[in-house]
Amino acid sequence: MNFKQKIHSYYLQMVQDRIDVFRDMISALTEDSKNDAKGSAGDKHETALSMMHIEQEKLTNKLKEAITQKAILDKIDPSKTTENIISGSLVKANGIHLYLSVALPKITVDGINVIALSPQSPLGSHLMGNKVGFKFEINKTHYTIESVE
Repeated sequence: MNFKQKIHSYYLQMVQDRIDVFRDMISALTEDSKNDAKGSAGDKHETALSMMHIEQEKLTNKLKEAITQKAILDKIDPSKTTENIISGSLVKANGIHLYLSVALPKITVDGINVIALSPQSPLGSHLMGNKVGFKFEINKTHYTIESVE
């Protein structure tokens, strides 16, 4: 497994773990609301149920977002390399490793920090379609593309 494949695998696992956690939390809330409904009545009970429902909606939205992220990652072939930067490219610019896929937290793989960013982000959109040697500026920071995998 090459470096880019390790990164892709790590991010896929991270997103899958998030999906599992959100599903477990939603399931626990659903179970709590069923149990709570059996023994209570009145305003306090209604408020508690309402709060659980709001929390469940928030978790459902986060779950949908994680599922969308996983779908995007699933479409990427990490073994594919191109000269031009596309979704799924691993780019090194100014010594920073950037994985164009979806916006996810920074990770460390083989002792190297990697930042996953969306192709729609300001930095991602400047990178898309360009090649090694391309120079650009964002927020008074100059970038030079050093490598593309």
